[in-house]
Amino acid sequence: MIEVKTAEQLKLMRRAGLVVAEGLEAMTAAVAAGVTTGEIDAIGREVIARHGARSNFLNYGAEYGVGFPGVACISVNEELVHGIPGDRPLEPGDVVSIDYGAIVDGWHADAARTLVVGEGSAEDLDLIDTAREALWEGIAAMRPGGRVSDVSKAIEKAIRRRGRYGILREFTGHGIGSEMHMRPDVPNYHTLGRQVPLQVGMALAIEPMITLGSHKTVELEDEWTIVSRDGSRGAHWENTVAITESGLWVLTEFDGGAARLGDAFGPLAD
Repeated sequence: MIEVKTAEQLKLMRRAGLVVAEGLEAMTAAVAAGVTTGEIDAIGREVIARHGARSNFLNYGAEYGVGFPGVACISVNEELVHGIPGDRPLEPGDVVSIDYGAIVDGWHADAARTLVVGEGSAEDLDLIDTAREALWEGIAAMRPGGRVSDVSKAIEKAIRRRGRYGILREFTGHGIGSEMHMRPDVPNYHTLGRQVPLQVGMALAIEPMITLGSHKTVELEDEWTIVSRDGSRGAHWENTVAITESGLWVLTEFDGGAARLGDAFGPLAD
């Protein structure tokens, strides 16, 4: 079953989304040469604690083996997703992806941002911009009466238009709400059979994940960190987005997505 939320439930998700937006703003502002990934994670912990929220990342997966030890996945360069924060200091030119979530009154939100430490190469900046633009084109394709495959197709088209990037296949966007990862999966490339209909009350985490090289990945011995098999750098952008009666509401952006969505912007009144 696909979880369809009430207006009140989406408002609770918005509260979680604003915690995520604040945490990501604080963590990305702290990214600098010499700062460790663990220090960045600590900033995310403080934001969650200050709002009386809970982390949906911390100890995730513990029932299956190794629980995730941070409140944020912080992935550097060839680390594409699920990087474990620790004592690694960032260096000039590093590409850093921060994936972060929060729970408020049992409702989840999840988002990710990628940036460069200091001055980045044109290639790295284009990579990051491509993932960000694919995110927004995917969001714009979320229309009641449409299908998840429309979102996947829009993301892939946006990426292919910008260059020859690897699109991760084992990792996708997802439904989100009373749990962090729910049906439906939202691939970042068009596939046959992804015909789940979109409707008011659905919420999706849209998250393009791309590399400068191959889409093939390897899991490290820590049982979490995913790196590119060919060593190429990656970028990851994500937002939690709800479909409301009046349009689209990006729950993990301070402005709800108003600046990017135009007439498609449709928040719920408080």
